[in-house]
Amino acid sequence: MKPGWTQAWQQRWPLLVAALWWGAVTAWSFVAVPLLFAHFNNPAVAGGMAARLFQVQSWVSVAAALALLLWGRAQRGRQQAGDASWALLPWLLLGALAGLVQEFGVAQRILTARQTGADLRLWHTLGTLLVALQWVCAARSLWWLAGRTPVQPAGPDTSST
Repeated sequence: MKPGWTQAWQQRWPLLVAALWWGAVTAWSFVAVPLLFAHFNNPAVAGGMAARLFQVQSWVSVAAALALLLWGRAQRGRQQAGDASWALLPWLLLGALAGLVQEFGVAQRILTARQTGADLRLWHTLGTLLVALQWVCAARSLWWLAGRTPVQPAGPDTSST
């Protein structure tokens, strides 16, 4: 292993988490779920599978946002955050909240709308908006983290040799 590998990993793992978050929301919401409905002849079967994918997606959003929140908190504690913890804070909180509301507030209502006589169109619209909000929060986090300059290790300057 190279000597700076650990420091490089410590600086880059938040970017990987944000990329996983954005990639998961993108792949599941905009590719996998539409393919389920296109290839299953039964919307009830496709809907059940889509519900499972959205459940995993919700928890990925919560876990990724929490991991990035903890990273920002640790950076503040080390005086290395710059504006990291404050720039991402609203996006991370909003992304986690959208995932939790989708999981505990909307998903069950979508699944039971036909049996209970609830407005399926309303709950689908709310679910779609929550997924879109998670995607925007993940994209904003990824964009911000991809654009930050990593902290260079202290040591001799080798750029002028």
